[in-house]
Amino acid sequence: MPESTHNAFVVRLLNRYEHYREPALVHRRFRHRDILPLLEKLRALPGVAVHGEGRSTEGRDIFRIEAGHGATPVLMWSQMHGDEPTATMALFDLLNFLTADDEWNGLRMLILDAVTLHVIPMLNPDAAERFQRHTPWGVDLNRDALRLQAPESRLLKRVRDELGAEFGFNLHDQSTRYSAGTSPESTIIAFLAPPVDAESSVTAVRRRSMQLIAALNQVLQTMIPDRVAAYSDEFEPRAFGDNIQKWGTSTILVESGGLAGDPEKQHIRKINFLILLESLRQIATKAYETVDIAGYYDIPPNLFRMYDTIFRGAGYHYREQRFELDIAINRDEIETGGAGGKGFYLHGTVADTGDLSTFCGYQELDASELTVVPGKICPDSFSDLSDLGNTDPLALIRRGYTAVSLDRIPDKLHTDYPLNIVKTGSVQPTGTMPGTDANLLFYRGDDVVYSVINGTVTDVAAGQCPDGNALVYPQSSDDRQRYLAEPEEDPRMP
Repeated sequence: MPESTHNAFVVRLLNRYEHYREPALVHRRFRHRDILPLLEKLRALPGVAVHGEGRSTEGRDIFRIEAGHGATPVLMWSQMHGDEPTATMALFDLLNFLTADDEWNGLRMLILDAVTLHVIPMLNPDAAERFQRHTPWGVDLNRDALRLQAPESRLLKRVRDELGAEFGFNLHDQSTRYSAGTSPESTIIAFLAPPVDAESSVTAVRRRSMQLIAALNQVLQTMIPDRVAAYSDEFEPRAFGDNIQKWGTSTILVESGGLAGDPEKQHIRKINFLILLESLRQIATKAYETVDIAGYYDIPPNLFRMYDTIFRGAGYHYREQRFELDIAINRDEIETGGAGGKGFYLHGTVADTGDLSTFCGYQELDASELTVVPGKICPDSFSDLSDLGNTDPLALIRRGYTAVSLDRIPDKLHTDYPLNIVKTGSVQPTGTMPGTDANLLFYRGDDVVYSVINGTVTDVAAGQCPDGNALVYPQSSDDRQRYLAEPEEDPRMP
């Protein structure tokens, strides 16, 4: 298919994506129980089989979905790390596409006649329950390919061995802090044909992975130019990707990165859908076999150089001296348990300061005419949250405050009130040192231009008020641990 014709084909396909998008999955913090109805729906469809392959450490069922009857077995697995669910959503979108009946039947028949697809949508359901990387007992499944201690690890190896999978797709999420080479934009997708040894030898099995990735990159450059990176190819002898490649399955690592305005990764999910479907088309037609692996080596490296926000060139006074600082701020999700995608809050910190000219921000602000100072606590004391009803948060910020003090602080770690809350007599961590909580004010003369409260940047000069993602202090380790709850019990669990 000529490149221009294929690009038009891809655009037309993506325009139909919403017809296949699984509506039951709308945020990243879904759980094992949320995919069970989707598996039952698939189980009832002709041409689809759902197999129970075993159970996790805590007894949750792990499933393999089978579709197609072709001679080439393809294995895709997701959520080896429980907090990396973007591809899991895309896998259910892909299965919806493959089981639909519409104008794309020709493509479906082409794929399903040539390929037998095997999908493990949630390999680590116990970690997904907590939205964490490791198993509940502290092992990274992707570093357990040698010892095979975890039942989930043994299951994955057994399935790969039994299927003799010709291609394997190891589906992950990476940090949102990467860019594709020196691009000022974040990496959306990173690929890797995992190495089989420390010398990065190119075996015939690995060459197929490289060719397929090069073909996928050609398509993605028309959709997300300069947003595709090559993941580090340092050999990791304990990792599943490296070992599955060694065991004879051409393995493609897909890492979903970050995109401004897409915190739940719904657009990146759509890109994953395209990657997986295009991969199946390439495998079914063997089109990848004509692709030069030079295209794989042309993909720029995945570089850790993105921050959420960078203030450029702010003035900072220290001991009667004035310094110029770039100030980088990150906001990280802190898990608190809870269902419905709401079991977290954001914690903002100063990530780095100084000359950050080699780094980029999702948001960048010119602070060259501004002076940065740590936020202060309002000296007026209030009894409790109800006393704050008559306060004007924006007026308090303009007076230089990023926190208010209460005699009785709420029994939680964060607040919807726009300013931080501290217990009367306590302090509010703040400052410009890396690692400090990001509670800062940027002044032009005597006027506050920007406030940063728990990492949330607000244009005070434009009359904006913070969005209410503030912290409650003090937060001792005991306080924090009280809210990092164990997952609630599912009555369907054995």
